[in-house]
Amino acid sequence: MAPDVPFENRELAWLAFNNRVLEEAEDPAVPLLERVKFLGIFSSNLDEFFMVRVAGLWRQVKSGSRGPDGRTPREALDAVSRRVHALVARQHRVFAKVLVPALREVGVRIVHPSRLDRHGRAYVSQWFAREVLPVLTPMAIDPGHPFPHLTNRAICLIADLIPLEGGDALPRATRCVIHLPAAGLPRFLRVPGPGHRFVLLEDVVRAHLDQVLSNYEVRSASVIRVTRDAEFDLPEDDAAAEDLLQQVQQGVRSRRLGDAVRLQYEADLSPDLLELLCHELELDPIDLYPTTGPTGLTDVMQLYGALDLPELRDPVHHPRPVPGFEPDADVFATIRAGDVLVHHPYQDFDAVTRFVEAAADDAAVVAIKMTLYRVSNSSRIAEALARAAENGKEVAVLVELRARFSEEGNITWARRLEDTGAHVVYGLTGLKTHCKAALVVRREHDGLRRYVHLGTGNYNHSTARLYTDLGVFTADPELAQELTHVFNLLTGYVRPPPLHLLVLAPTRLRAWILERVQREAEHARAGRPSGILVKLNALADPEVVRALYAASEAGVPIRLIIRGICCLRPGLPGWSSRIEAIRLVDRFLEHARVIRFENGGDRELWLSSADWMPRNLNGRIEVTWQVRDPLLVERIDAMLEAQWADTVKARRLDSDGVGHRRPGPPRRAQTELVEATRRLPS
Repeated sequence: MAPDVPFENRELAWLAFNNRVLEEAEDPAVPLLERVKFLGIFSSNLDEFFMVRVAGLWRQVKSGSRGPDGRTPREALDAVSRRVHALVARQHRVFAKVLVPALREVGVRIVHPSRLDRHGRAYVSQWFAREVLPVLTPMAIDPGHPFPHLTNRAICLIADLIPLEGGDALPRATRCVIHLPAAGLPRFLRVPGPGHRFVLLEDVVRAHLDQVLSNYEVRSASVIRVTRDAEFDLPEDDAAAEDLLQQVQQGVRSRRLGDAVRLQYEADLSPDLLELLCHELELDPIDLYPTTGPTGLTDVMQLYGALDLPELRDPVHHPRPVPGFEPDADVFATIRAGDVLVHHPYQDFDAVTRFVEAAADDAAVVAIKMTLYRVSNSSRIAEALARAAENGKEVAVLVELRARFSEEGNITWARRLEDTGAHVVYGLTGLKTHCKAALVVRREHDGLRRYVHLGTGNYNHSTARLYTDLGVFTADPELAQELTHVFNLLTGYVRPPPLHLLVLAPTRLRAWILERVQREAEHARAGRPSGILVKLNALADPEVVRALYAASEAGVPIRLIIRGICCLRPGLPGWSSRIEAIRLVDRFLEHARVIRFENGGDRELWLSSADWMPRNLNGRIEVTWQVRDPLLVERIDAMLEAQWADTVKARRLDSDGVGHRRPGPPRRAQTELVEATRRLPS
């Protein structure tokens, strides 16, 4: 059944994005180790895709309901499988045929232990006996044992055995599984000696299996890797919300027990063992991924981290300091003097950290309110919040426990903050809190003044070095008052009055988007200036896509800068003839969300924490806010135009979601933005 409007399948649209990541690994113009890094990112992305999206499709198969693209879940799974198998074939080809030979040319070799010299073999044997053998646990596969649990994404060996003759009555096995422990052990072990030599952990174990399985002849030992469903459901009722922390902890633990959704295995695995695994793991043929070379290439990131070869990397990037946020500066005076825009990682995230630390240590500050979505393990911001509470300030922190794959770190910080006396809440029942906001209340000579930070990205210094995000500091009383209402909603369920500078999801954002898009259509019909430029990580909401199609055919020129999922199909006559879309993938991960409306010549510019997806518009607390300072608007406009003009890293999307290089002289937006940031006043 065809959809009522052209709509790309969400999973296939995401795979188109990951294809773009793979292109960076294939691009000879990218420094060699950066290509290795992109291959690792591609592989890690696929892991999460299977754990979340493919697992979700399998859970939907029984319903049989069709998605916005007209496919049933089973039809989507079949289409996804075809696409992924083709991508994985390229993934392994680029590693084995391109990157490994290129690494060898610069003295980096991945070798089998048997091909090492005498000193290398001795080093590996000693390392195995000291670090590996004590933690290996062979698990027999026979009627007397349940089939061993294969941990999510763990590298395992499955062995076919011939028992040797013995004079005792002890049982024998003909098959076993050995988990290769990841904790503390490298997948790529560096071997001392000439050049840069590495051996794979699985090859080391296979070379020493006689020490593990001493009473067996090992016929074969093949690497396997299982990916499991990593989603877990939480109760939506109010009573269960009181125990949310415990529920999330239990959910995190349950991930290791989720249903298998993918089996990666060495292509020479025997048919009998493959049949056994399919039976025990309840796998469909489309879930099977034979590999050549290392199984599970996510771990190539270890090579990237282990090699100190700057000539094979991008030049080191040093974020520019933000004037007025130096360690000895009065950050509050800086913000009072005018709104401040920070663009990470071109500018140092330390400005945000300094803001929170200054608030924690300033005797004039009486209260701090903040949201935390993904907290780094060593977070200066979280430490500052704890210190502020210990200093007797009123501290209220919303810690979102359900930030996928960051739950454990967030739980740790939630408990730490509670222990200091901070007011910690876990969000609204049934809704993730995804907005990034901080509010500082300070007593000054003329009364209380509120200082605000709003950002498009997380309060996480680690990701701020890799993700491009925008943040605004302001002391605007109107915006601060509206943000106060938002925090009252988050902590006390107090419904806010109508807001003008902030737009909230899930209460208002969808309607606001549709109204603004419709307004542009009305401007176009009346002959007034119209236009929409949107920069997002993902565009997947069917109602919004439908509205953009209608605006396009009403005469509105629409430009989309979509890093990831784009379910809208640009350039279709009669539907999206005035819509152009590009995908930009470069050294830094594009993460900022920006919305610009021409509005009949009275241009509006907004920043947001939200992508235009059903989950953001329906099931999350998100904040979109207007940027009114002309100097800030000018900088953001310049960023948008530089990205739109990119001909090196941007790809223009056609109506089938395929990306093509754009013609024109070479322009690379991220390089231009580095230079533009250097020219900012210091």
